Amino acid sequence: MDGRLVLEDGSVFEGKIFGDVDCARAVTGEVVFNTGMTGYQEILTDPSYAGQMVVLTYPLIGNYGISKFFSESNKIWAKALIVRESYFTDRKNFSLLDDFLKKHKVVGISEIDTRRLTKRIRSYGTMNGYIQAEGMRGASTEEPWDKTKEKVSLVQQVTTEHTYRLPGKGPRVVVMDFGVKKDILKRLNYLGADVMVVPAYSDAKYIYSLRPDGILLSNGPGDPQDVPEIVATVKKLLGRVPIFGICLGHQLLALALGAETYKLKFGHRGANHPVIDVETGRTIMTSQNHGYAVREKDLRRLGLVVTHKNLNDGTVEGLRHRYLPAFSVQFHPEASPGPMDSTHLFEEFFEMMFKRKAEEQAI
Repeated sequence: MDGRLVLEDGSVFEGKIFGDVDCARAVTGEVVFNTGMTGYQEILTDPSYAGQMVVLTYPLIGNYGISKFFSESNKIWAKALIVRESYFTDRKNFSLLDDFLKKHKVVGISEIDTRRLTKRIRSYGTMNGYIQAEGMRGASTEEPWDKTKEKVSLVQQVTTEHTYRLPGKGPRVVVMDFGVKKDILKRLNYLGADVMVVPAYSDAKYIYSLRPDGILLSNGPGDPQDVPEIVATVKKLLGRVPIFGICLGHQLLALALGAETYKLKFGHRGANHPVIDVETGRTIMTSQNHGYAVREKDLRRLGLVVTHKNLNDGTVEGLRHRYLPAFSVQFHPEASPGPMDSTHLFEEFFEMMFKRKAEEQAI
């Protein structure tokens, strides 16, 4: 079925609808691009993509199918998939991308000139848009992108409703779930953590009642300034136990410490972003998915040290507090595109917890 993608600036991109055709009734969202050559299943199921329509710059998508082991959550969070070519592979023990989209009631559009589309977003910045199948009118006469302004915060949409546990024999880590990826939880479990995952809006008193040895602030979607209640909670958590922030968690930790965040022109999304470890001079390859960043201004005055920087645009990619047991990174250390360039950050988190516990026992 023919269809089209229409951007907020009036640009039109013609293509073919696949996936759930019935959902192609002016699907709206923020149009963003990801430069990864693989990982389309992980991208689609990453809660950080909630509310967004994802453009994949690699032209051939679907060629290795869909596996039950690759999803980062139990559903597709992206509102739509935009590709150059959708490949219908047939492999043993793997399902089709088209069937995967249909199962989760998500529309895709192929045969799009993704090179032209990506260059437009890079030139003019991330913008909203809508996908519409031929013959399914009803949205082009108004401003459909206004419908993307959700009444409920994106974090509230993706977080767990109830606390749950992934048992382990090591230190207890409470994960504040802002849209946590399964691989982050697997990494913590692999290192032995007794993991307690709590809803995003849990208060500090409840979190401390779980007797954490450390707290992890997870990744998630949206603007960090949209969740001031969570920032206030993080402020109350500072200082008592080690805190590790990833992606949105990094931004929320920065806000809690008095720093500022801002929206990037087109964000960082892909598995090939070079980042320098400022303290060692070592360059690492990172996986990233975010549209906001921490402003570097006044960080030193706030007691924060910049530990990592993006080599493409110089933005802040990592922070550490001088006195408090708290640090964070903007990229995803569990994704390991390096492949093992930044997994040591989880080990540093554990070392921080062990050190803190030893100090308490020595008193």
